[in-house]
Amino acid sequence: MKHLVSRSRWLLVAALSALLAAPASFAASAALGEAAPDFTLPDSHGNQVSLTDHKGKTVILEWTNHDCPYVRKHYNGGNMQALQQDMTDRGVVWLSVISSRPGSQGYVEAAEANELTASRDAHPTAVLFDPAGDVGRAYGATATPHMYVIQPDGLLAYMGAIDDKPSSRASSLDGAHNYVRAAMADLDAGRPVADPQTTAYGCSVKY
Repeated sequence: MKHLVSRSRWLLVAALSALLAAPASFAASAALGEAAPDFTLPDSHGNQVSLTDHKGKTVILEWTNHDCPYVRKHYNGGNMQALQQDMTDRGVVWLSVISSRPGSQGYVEAAEANELTASRDAHPTAVLFDPAGDVGRAYGATATPHMYVIQPDGLLAYMGAIDDKPSSRASSLDGAHNYVRAAMADLDAGRPVADPQTTAYGCSVKY
């Protein structure tokens, strides 16, 4: 009996230790057709940027990690920059969000973020830092890239992959159906977004 009690206590301690060691799970609060979660994050120029700053405008959120092969595919091929340029030229706000924790893949300081923007000829409205991962978790961002389109009324209209080619190969850009561009075309035409939610592909967000 004493042996059984000791073993039971050991199992309980082991279970509690495993529970404490496991990463906390967070329920995403972002949902299609509902108000996108508000946030305030610092950008690469030292400003505090809130989603509510851009009320009345379409906002695109791009979760990114410059070291991720899937992200590199879109930037090395010029695909992401072209989309950024097209959208921002139309007055759309494009916010690139980095949720990599300090010391993990994709984590950068402000100076490196600005250098990356310049060297890749990228065109985001701002690059935002979310090292604690709170905003990424609120949106349920799981991969880089993970894309979101927020309507001028603040409702979430699209969430998911950038396109339908879940590959890191540059050749996969040819003939890819860009979900973000398609969602914007639907919104511009006053139509419901045909594919409002898809499964994001890429590297896991380094929370």
